[in-house]
Amino acid sequence: MPMPLIDLFSDTKTQPGAAMRAAMAAAEVGDERAGEDPTVNALEARGAALLGKEAALYLPSGTMCNEIALAVHCRPGEAVLCEAGAHIVGFEAGGAAALAGVMLEPISGTRGMFTAAQLRAQLRADNLQAPLQRLVAVENTTNLGGGAVWPLQDLREIAACAHDAGLATHMDGARLLNAVVASGVSAADFAQGFDSAWIDFSKGLGAPGGALLTGSKAFVREARRWQLRIGGAMRQSGIIAAACLYALDHNLARLAVDHARARQLAQGVARIPGLGIDVATVQTNLVYFDITAPGWDAAKLAAATLAQGVRLCPMGARRMRAVTHLDVDDAGIVRALEVIAAALRG
Repeated sequence: MPMPLIDLFSDTKTQPGAAMRAAMAAAEVGDERAGEDPTVNALEARGAALLGKEAALYLPSGTMCNEIALAVHCRPGEAVLCEAGAHIVGFEAGGAAALAGVMLEPISGTRGMFTAAQLRAQLRADNLQAPLQRLVAVENTTNLGGGAVWPLQDLREIAACAHDAGLATHMDGARLLNAVVASGVSAADFAQGFDSAWIDFSKGLGAPGGALLTGSKAFVREARRWQLRIGGAMRQSGIIAAACLYALDHNLARLAVDHARARQLAQGVARIPGLGIDVATVQTNLVYFDITAPGWDAAKLAAATLAQGVRLCPMGARRMRAVTHLDVDDAGIVRALEVIAAALRG
């Protein structure tokens, strides 16, 4: 009998368990677009309170949250300042340009984060020959930065700098709740200086889909217009919103287990000849490591481990990512390390 797949490719690979499926089956539903789905309404109210905002909008994905936020905050031709490795730069199929019509002005930070001083250095006075800078966006935790958690003081200084310059602020919170669990800082405190922020349910929280975009009542009203415009209304979406409510009740605190397993994985990787990793940089559930063994690259190692039942994510020619989540237990981490080591020896 083949070994079950140990899927470390992403935390989006989680599967809803029996109790979550039961909650979905029992969900009270209605027409979400008309504001008549009680489960969606409950989730939006809870999410707004969690992030300390006036209102929230339930959307199919985090990418839609980002794209709608850009479109609400900006007009076509305006500029968004963000870190060079941000999700909106390289992982949303050019949506910033295609949907919102905005330009992205990247800041080269460290591990996906930049400072208020770096932001200030890139701000410019109004110039008719240049795009008008309208929005500053951050990503917490940072994906390409290895799951790094932004220091709260840095976020507050960046938000203050942006607002002083007349710019709006947006937080990509795909893994914001990982940051909350890892740091002990509340989601509302992280989002305090940001005019919009969102959280995802289909990653570490294990729901089958959905994300919540939050902000002021006026912002969310305009976001609902964009939801309709780009086909984001889901009608009786309380069925999946129920999974999100279940996830908040049952899967939030256990993110700490994923973080512990990520450290366990990183420590094991550090002991494997031919791999390089800085274990101290692993703060949450993302583990990045480099392949130094001669004759090996990321694609080759990914193929070799997949053949033995362990799926990893190539993130460059010789860079690899592994993501811990609720469907990978301690035995899975041990098995993954054994397979990676054996592949490199072979």
